[in-house]
Amino acid sequence: MYDGWNARKRGAAAERRWKKLFADYEKQYPAEAAEFRRRTAGELPRDFRAQVEALVREADAKAETVATRKASQNALEALAPALPELVGGSADLTGSNLTMVKASKVIGREGGGNYVFYGVREFGMCAVMSGIALHGGFIPYGGTFLVFTDYARNALRLAAIMGVRVIYVLTHDSIGLGEDGPTHQPIEHAASLRLIPNMQVWRPCDTVETAVAWAAAIEHRDGPTSLLLTRQNVPFVKREAAQIEAIRRGGYVVSEAASLPPRAIVIATGSEVALALAAQKLLAQEGVPVRVVSMPSTTAFDRQDAAYRDSVLVRGLPRVAVEAGVTDYWRKYVGLEGAVIGIDRYGESAPGGELMKHFGFTPERIAAAVKTVL
Repeated sequence: MYDGWNARKRGAAAERRWKKLFADYEKQYPAEAAEFRRRTAGELPRDFRAQVEALVREADAKAETVATRKASQNALEALAPALPELVGGSADLTGSNLTMVKASKVIGREGGGNYVFYGVREFGMCAVMSGIALHGGFIPYGGTFLVFTDYARNALRLAAIMGVRVIYVLTHDSIGLGEDGPTHQPIEHAASLRLIPNMQVWRPCDTVETAVAWAAAIEHRDGPTSLLLTRQNVPFVKREAAQIEAIRRGGYVVSEAASLPPRAIVIATGSEVALALAAQKLLAQEGVPVRVVSMPSTTAFDRQDAAYRDSVLVRGLPRVAVEAGVTDYWRKYVGLEGAVIGIDRYGESAPGGELMKHFGFTPERIAAAVKTVL
């Protein structure tokens, strides 16, 4: 049995042939060989960091009000030409996920490419992406609606167990998607993804945070990343340079209290950051200064040292968390004494803006919640 299955001699011979073949190739094509080595080693181009910084600066300068799914496509438009190892795709939702860019070429019978139409098979897509990552030399990303991660759960979990670099582009991230109704409106999904060990999760609030999230996902070599993106437009948030730099840490002070010290902290993610900022203004008019923390990635924030986390979420200050999802997850940040504005039931079918108001995602309700914890 051992002799029949032992492939060491055959493997050693194959390796010798490969090394000789590649050595000859390297002599004739040194630049191409170096690029092959870079990709198979999983390393990024030397100028990748500079390209990311340029992308973030451009997003900050444009100050666009767009959906974060569109901001994601904008980031891909800039990054894909610089990363030929990116292999994209979508589970029959390319037009909604905005995962295809100018540099995308569909893989089909006529030849190779870098974009896959997976069809309506979320599990198959995510399993294939893991296989591509395990092969090496490529960074796969694939898109679907956030709610459809239910169909891919075991593939997501296995990717986290194996620690492979794959990127899930998960759009339509809340009840804000509107008329598709409860079957398509994620409630528990953001929290459940954050609970998967080794799964990095980002829910950015605007174009700048989305660009940073994409860079973090590409640079994260030892595990999968989920990018949670809106269908609806979200306003641009103005920041100082230090705040932009702090986005990578997962949570940061996006707006300090009008007068110090703050009396409370409001934590928000994604499309709810704008609501928290509006509530801050309402409270300031009533003489209640509060700090607003944007936390696009709880997984990244939790990896920071205690000193940084305490500088953002100051001990002893009452806290209110705001996210269009289940409330229980946020108790780890606000405690039993804090308040959470969320949704613990399934949604409804109506325009996204009306649903947000119907379920209490308004500046006025956030302001009222802050008063209850003072």
